[in-house]
Parts: sequence; structure tokens; C-alpha cells
Amino acid sequence: MKLMLIAPAISGNRRKLKKVLVPPLGLGMIAALTPPDVEVSLIDENVAAIDFQEDTDLVGITVLTITAQRAYEIADIFRDRGIKVVLGGIHASFLPDEASQHADSVVIGEAEETWPRLIADFKANRLQKKYEQGERKPLNNLPVPRRDLFARGSYLIKNTLAATRGCPYSCSFCSVSSFFGRTYRCRPVQDVISELDTFDGGKYFFFVDDNIIGNTKFAKELFRAMIPYKIQWFGQASVTIAKDDELLELAAASGCIGLLMGFESISPANLASVGKKINIVDEYQAVIRKIHSKGIGIHGFFITGLDGDKEDIFERTVRFAQKMKLESAGFAYPMPLPGTEFYDSMDKEGRIITKEWSRYADEIVFEPKLMSRQMLRRGHKWASQEFFRLPSILKRLGLARRNLGLLWAINLGWRAHYSQLR
Repeated sequence: MKLMLIAPAISGNRRKLKKVLVPPLGLGMIAALTPPDVEVSLIDENVAAIDFQEDTDLVGITVLTITAQRAYEIADIFRDRGIKVVLGGIHASFLPDEASQHADSVVIGEAEETWPRLIADFKANRLQKKYEQGERKPLNNLPVPRRDLFARGSYLIKNTLAATRGCPYSCSFCSVSSFFGRTYRCRPVQDVISELDTFDGGKYFFFVDDNIIGNTKFAKELFRAMIPYKIQWFGQASVTIAKDDELLELAAASGCIGLLMGFESISPANLASVGKKINIVDEYQAVIRKIHSKGIGIHGFFITGLDGDKEDIFERTVRFAQKMKLESAGFAYPMPLPGTEFYDSMDKEGRIITKEWSRYADEIVFEPKLMSRQMLRRGHKWASQEFFRLPSILKRLGLARRNLGLLWAINLGWRAHYSQLR
């Protein structure tokens, strides 16, 4: 039996890129869950073209909202050839009936139990329309993802791993808590360390966890165990890391050189409206300075265009990020993703412009409250380009920053990306 796993390109972008940030780790895990007698191939359409004539028995496609239309196109092409198609991932899990229109089977939620059963059913010619793992199981003894299937040389950071699932918080715009059931589960520390031993080189590691410090006891134990490995790693963490001195010290000692951090807004009212209770604007400067004092860089995430934002929000946010010398930053507009409270709220108020998923990749698909969509588009473009102007990069990074070469490469990469904004 032959199985083809596919990560679709972001809708509207089917050109092969030289490199993308990280490989599709979720599909690597699905491949690892597949019985060894099945021949598995894995295509990331962002870096490689799909051969629609390739001989295969079953196709599995992971679906995000911004890749949904392309995923459905791919699925329809294979089904027209008479090949069975399975859809899964976060978008298909929230909208299984929609996904079912383009698939022979839909996997809802996590797949550790359902995927091996699905493969057995397919072999026995009794494939079911839907598979859903009801209970969220402990993360013990997970298989090591099939990293050998990732396209070599196609990823800026090839070493990625997950130590936890979920997030202890429930921001209204985020689908993580909805997907994982507002739980936070940790793998045994030794399992994570054992997986570190499987990597075959590479200077940097990236933890794909939505919040690597969601359980501080676990995080401290993990960081202690990582210290002897002398690796350099990036991850995502909440601002609460700065409130625990021991946790922050251990993160730095374990090799943390950069954290992706959701500040979301410099407006307390906006933070309250989206349920980001752990963020306190008046503490941002102290948080940033404390993290910087340990030699850890910060990529700050900011959302502009929330209901309390007026036209001045763009300049105020950019100037704050520049003043605090953030190593990097992302300026996004709100995205009503299915499965989130924000989506339900916008839908109920009739403020969602379209549910054509291909437009969710690069369009504003809802009506802002205190500005026009055109103003939000212009403000987002200005903020993204202004922050990554050469004088801004030079002022923020200087010439004596730790990991200076890497930081300049990151900033120049974002500069090139945002220069193409329409």
C-alpha cells in the first residue's frame, strides 16, 4: 500500500519557494503513526510540486483555513482519478461537514488512536466517513516524527519538536484552546530529551509548542535536562516567563536565544476584549527588559484593528516596538478563524465579509469597528514596512548584539517579504 501525505501551499501561492521556516511536523507525526508496511511519501507544496499522476493508494491532506481552498482542489483532483482522500487538521476538524464534500474520510482532532484504525479500515475496504478521537490522551510514548521524509535543504530551521499540546489561556481569537479542549498536556521530559538525541545536526532548534512555559514545573524540569546539550533554541512563550526568575534563568541556561511572544495590543481595553488577561500593558517594558537582560531576543506579535483601535494605533504600536528594541515583530490584523470565539462573535454580528477561504491568506475579511477595511490594510502595510526599514533595523539591533548575524538575516528576510505587500 502507498500513502501520500500533503501539506498544501497557502491559497493562491503555488510557486515553489527556495526555503520556508519549518517543516510540516504534524504530517511527520502522521507518517510515524502509519504501520511500517505502508510506503509513505510526504509533499510540502510550499517547496515542491505535487505529482498528481504519481501511483498511490491513499492521499492524506492537512487543512488550515488559509490552505483550505487549495486542499479541496488537490483532494478533488485525486478523487477524480478514483483515489481515496482523507482530510484532517484544524480547519477540517472544526468544519467536518464542509471537508466531507471533498473527502472520502475526515479525521477530527488528534490522530494517535484514529489514524492507525483508519489505515486498518482502508486496507479492509471499510473506510468510515469520519474518525474522531473522543478522549485526549496523555502524551506518553509518542513516536518520533518521520523527519526523513522532509525535503532536504528546504527549511530555515529543520530541527523542530513539540513538548506540549494546548495552552492554559483562552484568547478569543486563538483556535488552540478550542482544538485541544482548553487542556495543557506535557510529554514526559525524558521522551523529549530522547527525541533531541535523534537529530542529526543543525545549529538551531524550534519548539512548535503554543506556549512552552504553560506548566512552569514541567518547563523548569525540561530546561534543566536540556542544559548539557548546549543547543540554541527558539520557542513561543507568554509574558509570564518574566515573572518567574528561576524559569527565565533556566530558559537562558538551556540555550534559549529567542522567544515569540504575543503582546497582542498596547491597549488595555483591547486586551480585555479578547480575553488576554495575563498581559498588562504597564508591565510590557519591564517584561521586555528583563528577558533581554538574559540574552534572549523577542519577536513580538501585535494585532492592530481590534474594536478599540483607531487610525493612530499603527504608529503607536510600531514606535513602542522600536523603542523597546524588539529584535523582530509581526503586525497582524484580526482573523476570524472558524472554531474561535472571535469568529462566532463576528459572524453573529454580520461583520464577516466572506467565507471564501482563499481570501483569508492575505485579505481583511471582516468589518473593523472604528476604521475602514482600506484604512486597516494601509495601516498594516505601513507598520510592517516601517518596522523593517534599514534605519529601524540598525537602531534596534545595533552592531554589538548577541547572534547579530542571525538577527540581521531574520530582519532582512522580513523586510523582503513585507516589501511585496499590496
